[in-house]
Amino acid sequence: MLTIPLPFFAGLVFVLTLHGSLRGVDLPGTRKIFNAFLVLYAAQCIGIGLRFGYGVDSLVPLLPVTASAMPPLSYLAFRNLTASTIRMPWVHVLPPLAVALAVAFVRPLVDLLLLLTFVGYAIALFRITRAGSHEVMAEAALQRMQPAFRAARLTAALMLFFALSDGALAIYAENYGNADVPLAVSLMNLAAIAAVLAYYLRPQVPQPAPRPATGGAPAACPEDVAVLTRVSAALETLFADENLSLARLSRKAGLPAREVSAAINRSTGLNVSQFVNNRRVAEACRLLDETTKSATTILFEVGFSTKSNFNREFRRVTGKNPRQWKARDTGTSGAQAEGVDLVAQRQQVGNVQQA
Repeated sequence: MLTIPLPFFAGLVFVLTLHGSLRGVDLPGTRKIFNAFLVLYAAQCIGIGLRFGYGVDSLVPLLPVTASAMPPLSYLAFRNLTASTIRMPWVHVLPPLAVALAVAFVRPLVDLLLLLTFVGYAIALFRITRAGSHEVMAEAALQRMQPAFRAARLTAALMLFFALSDGALAIYAENYGNADVPLAVSLMNLAAIAAVLAYYLRPQVPQPAPRPATGGAPAACPEDVAVLTRVSAALETLFADENLSLARLSRKAGLPAREVSAAINRSTGLNVSQFVNNRRVAEACRLLDETTKSATTILFEVGFSTKSNFNREFRRVTGKNPRQWKARDTGTSGAQAEGVDLVAQRQQVGNVQQA
């Protein structure tokens, strides 16, 4: 009877998790690297399953080389989301090349090279995620920033886990033989599956918005006023795009992504997603007031992709849900009367300029 080795399932779980987390990443180059990484990872898991599940020993020389190619690919893919230039990308060909040479000529070095490759790239991935999702994942759609950020950290954690566990397994096999290796590989994959599912399925706690430095009105400076003015002008033509990213907004405004994110945080006490969603909610309020369109129709028109996110952001900005907004006393309408004086980006800029 044909059985499915555990590495097959582990690879499928991880690939599906990453694929789901990286929707909304539209850069052609980045998508190709991600796809190459996911295909290679799945192939690696299949190879390990064939090796230890069915004794296909002919794959033994190939598996270390394909394994050494995955950390560079994952790093390049996530690094591209930072909207900053990667210097000397050819350097990332060296790890798989070194492992291939070691497989051919110096077999004792293979395990050490794999350990260094996985640990090194895991640390590099952790380092690029230190700044937070809104600065690191600038090329991802705003609504996909946090999932992409989580995927980067999950990938780094798994690389570190497999590096250390494979190193321990190699030492064990050297001293006690290979009899228990299949069981150890199964336990490793069970641990990886549990980690992926726990990390991916745990509730995502929304990141709190940074507060203005004074705790009250935004601490304005001429540079931030100029940035907000340009960003708000650019946003007028982009806010309804559900795949809008910080990088695209910044390019439209002609400013660096990091500068845009920092100016919005300092001057409004909002993160980039909230700043953009304020503009979307402002348009949704206008459409609810001036048209007979349903809230469901409007949420897609203004750039939201899910009803839950629309309702959550609408209530955050207005203090009401769309039905309550529609049924309110029109005699008290008006942005300031309804507590949405920060809904429209033009109003935000005006508040900052007056501060």
